[in-house]
Amino acid sequence: MIAFFVSWFIYPNLLWTSLLLGIGLAVVFSAVWFTPYWTPILKKPWAWAVLVGSAILSLAAVSFIQIPLQIWSQQALTYFWSQEVLMRWLLLAGIPIILLSGLVQEGSKLVPVVVYWWRSGKSIDPKLGLVIGAVAGLGLGVFEAVWAHNNIFAAGWTWEAVQTGGMIALAPFWERFFTVALHIGISALAGYGLAKGWGWQFYLLASFLHAFNNYCVLLLQSGLFTIVHVEIYVAVVAMLVTGVVLWLRWKKSVELAESEVSAA
Repeated sequence: MIAFFVSWFIYPNLLWTSLLLGIGLAVVFSAVWFTPYWTPILKKPWAWAVLVGSAILSLAAVSFIQIPLQIWSQQALTYFWSQEVLMRWLLLAGIPIILLSGLVQEGSKLVPVVVYWWRSGKSIDPKLGLVIGAVAGLGLGVFEAVWAHNNIFAAGWTWEAVQTGGMIALAPFWERFFTVALHIGISALAGYGLAKGWGWQFYLLASFLHAFNNYCVLLLQSGLFTIVHVEIYVAVVAMLVTGVVLWLRWKKSVELAESEVSAA
C-alpha cells in the first residue's frame, strides 16, 4: 500500500523528457475535457484547493482503503470458493471488488465538494455544485493521468511501438484520454446532485457509473472483450456521461451559475 502511494511521486527509471511529456499529455487531456464547462471557477484560489484536495484524498483513499478492502474481499471469496469456481463465475464474483473502486474513489473525490457546500450553508446553486464537482474530478483526472503516462513511458514505450504494432500501441493513451473525461463528468454529476439535495443518491449513482466503467476489466479477463473492445467501451461510457452532464450544465440559468461563481 505504501509502495503504491509512493509510486505516484517517484519514477526512478524515467527520463526527464518522458516525465515532462507525461505531464504535458495529462494537462492537454484535462484541458480538452474541462473546457466545455466554460467556467471561470479556476480563477478562485479555493477552487485550486478543491482540485488538489480531491487528488491527494483520492490517492490516499485508494492506497489505504480501496486496496485493503479489495484484498480482503478477494480473500473472503477464495475462502468460500476455489479459484476454479471463481474464474468460472468471474463476471459475478468480481462485482464486489469493482463496486469498491467506485464507492471509495467517488467518495474521496466528493469530500472537498462537500466541505465547500457545508461552508456555504448547505445551499448552493446546482450548476455551481456541478462545476465544483467537475474541478474535483479534474484534480484526480490530471493527477492519475500523469501517473499512468509516466508508468507507460517507464515500461519502455516509444514511438517505435506504433511503427511496429500499429495504432493499438496508442490504446493506453486513448483509454486515459477518456478516463479523464469520466472523472470530470461523474464528479460533476455528484456535485450537481449534492446541491440539489440528493447527495447520497447521486453519490451512489456516481459510484455505480464508475464501477460500470471498470466492469470492462472483468469482461477483458473473461475473454469476452479484447483491448479494442475495452477502449471503445470506456470511450462510449465517458461520452455518454459527459453528454448528460454538459446538458445539465447548459440547459438554463447559465448566468445565475456564473454570477455565483464570480461572487463566491
